[in-house]
Amino acid sequence: MRNRDAGQLEFMEIDLREEGEIPRVPIPDRSALRQTGAYPARSGGGILFSEKKFVEEAKRLVDMNVAAAERVPFMSYWPTYGVMDDAQRQWYFFWRSEVRQGRYPDTDLSYVFVHVYELINGIGWQRPEAGYGQLKELWSQYQARLPQLDAYMQDWLVDYALIHRLDGSFGELVDLADGRLPAEVLDMEMCRLLKQAEPHIPLKLLQRYVEYDITLSKFYRDGGREALAEFVPGTIAVVNAYMTRTRGGGIWELYGPSGEKTTERVLFRKAVYDDGLYGKKALLTYSPIGEQPEFVRLATQLFRSIENKLRELSGFRGRLRGNSLEPELAKLVERYLDKAYSARQEKPGERTIIAIDADKLAVLQEESEYVRQALTVEETGDPALLEGDFGTFAEDQPDLPAETTAGSAAGLHPAAEVFEAEDIPGMHTFETQPTTASGLAGAETLWDETTLRELDEEWKQFAAALAPRHVLAILALLGEQPDAALMQVAEQCGTMPALLLDEINDVAMETIGDLLVDGDRIMDEYMDPFEHVKSMR
Repeated sequence: MRNRDAGQLEFMEIDLREEGEIPRVPIPDRSALRQTGAYPARSGGGILFSEKKFVEEAKRLVDMNVAAAERVPFMSYWPTYGVMDDAQRQWYFFWRSEVRQGRYPDTDLSYVFVHVYELINGIGWQRPEAGYGQLKELWSQYQARLPQLDAYMQDWLVDYALIHRLDGSFGELVDLADGRLPAEVLDMEMCRLLKQAEPHIPLKLLQRYVEYDITLSKFYRDGGREALAEFVPGTIAVVNAYMTRTRGGGIWELYGPSGEKTTERVLFRKAVYDDGLYGKKALLTYSPIGEQPEFVRLATQLFRSIENKLRELSGFRGRLRGNSLEPELAKLVERYLDKAYSARQEKPGERTIIAIDADKLAVLQEESEYVRQALTVEETGDPALLEGDFGTFAEDQPDLPAETTAGSAAGLHPAAEVFEAEDIPGMHTFETQPTTASGLAGAETLWDETTLRELDEEWKQFAAALAPRHVLAILALLGEQPDAALMQVAEQCGTMPALLLDEINDVAMETIGDLLVDGDRIMDEYMDPFEHVKSMR
């Protein structure tokens, strides 16, 4: 301030601060605003402060349709009809009509929220399942365009499923939410799947139980995610079936928690929701399988084994280190993935096609019939027939060795090779059967009714699913000369040994949950059921 006497300017330092810190005023939560009346109620399209009033207006407008409208931007922290102007209302009801007809035009996030608020308050549907479907489809359609939806919809759909008892819908939410659901909800879904006879656990669910972040893996980032998502469910199903068969219980029985927990959820946080409809809170009861160290360890080891095998099969360098899966299960995982990955690599357009020449097959049948007659003649000792018809046939066939005679089985055409009865247990008449459908007669099953009743359920299913050609092939594998016998069966059935074995393994995977044949032989651990196969006389 100026000192009039001195004729010069002087400055005084003044401390404007009061005692203590200046108090900080927090920005109120929007729920607090409506409770204190900070959003005043106005008539004629004014701001609504009450969820009940929103629901009342939503009921009046439930059938409102607009044939055409221009898109108008709309952004509101607390979106309702009351904060829309006339142009925004026109666009909203046009857009909602489009959505209800399965069309999802681009729009703003606040419009989507208003429609979501309608649905969670019971407006726009007759059955809870229909409302859930609309909410899920709305999220799915706008998830990529409006990623902010994820943070809200994953919780609101969980709340909706809880109050309407749609617990089975959590599997769809795991996929939509990319596995980022509350831990107790993921536990509910994991337990539900593990209790099934063939649990197929999706990758997005399994990754929550692995001890490390699987998304940090270079293999996962560089294209392995698709392969893991494809093969994880089937591999776990196979492991579960194997445990059930060999250890008296599957993953749930051996690793599941013994008790349950109950937690309380506040319903529809941050939404315009009338809690007079379904209450303010809901109880969620679940089995905390994610808190079981042994299960988490198994999930981690299983996933690591699957990824390492897929790395090997796809030619990806490097392997994951750490606690490995027990050898018995690791071998099972490798066998399954070898088979499954091979089938995946075989594209439909590249599948090997076996073409059977009908003319050659007819000739082969005719030759087999001549051989049968020759063997019959040899047994009866009729020299006229032995030196007559069959001798002429031998001279007329250029493929037959010159030294071939009717009395020498060793000189017969390769297609007419015969086996001693003891080579294939119970197949005493197989060696002279012609290559026709009748040659498979009597090959319906491996076991008689008495033995079949004593087998486990999965082996009964296996037996029922086998075709006659599979029965003959398995009997061939049980003989003393399995390779030659299997070739004989394949020739008789007009196919190849490898294809027969693949078919048998396909049946085995669907019934006993494992491959039956490995390296052209029945695996040792599965030989017991074949000790008493049916005699096929």
